Amino acid sequence: MTDKPFLSDIQAIRERARQHIEQGAVTSGYRADRDTVIRLLNESLATEIVCVLRYKRHFFMASGINAQSVAAEFLQHANEEQMHADQIAQRIVQLGGEPNFSPEGLLTRSHSEYVEGTSLIDMIKEDLVAERIAIDSYREMIGYLGTDDPTTRRMMETILAMEEEHADDLVSLLEELGP
Repeated sequence: MTDKPFLSDIQAIRERARQHIEQGAVTSGYRADRDTVIRLLNESLATEIVCVLRYKRHFFMASGINAQSVAAEFLQHANEEQMHADQIAQRIVQLGGEPNFSPEGLLTRSHSEYVEGTSLIDMIKEDLVAERIAIDSYREMIGYLGTDDPTTRRMMETILAMEEEHADDLVSLLEELGP
């Protein structure tokens, strides 16, 4: 057993906490490059917004014999993507940044594309492609964050898990609808 304390000197922690209090949750112990993290989060925010818009279009445009159940899935995914966007925007503010909701340049900031699709199958496939893009992008981002920003990493891990669930849902829909 070692006599090494778990925490550093509590008095030093208290003194550091009083410095730069205007930075809120970002203390001197924050090790990530904040500007890079905020940029990556704004790209993720744009990705989520584009996904919301695509899913909402697909919800309203779904037609055909299987449209009702597929449209319900599109709407559920749109709502969950909106929740992700809100979480990301909140984290950007916590880090002292500004969430970029500007429609100008939205598609260039987004990792996913906005492809409308002409049939129900096309819509599902385009949503699946977008989910797969988000999965790879978020996985890389999580790797980049490592232990330098555990709060953002955990948030992105939770979002990644839901994106993987969305991809599974879409694959199931494709299997149900056939070729």
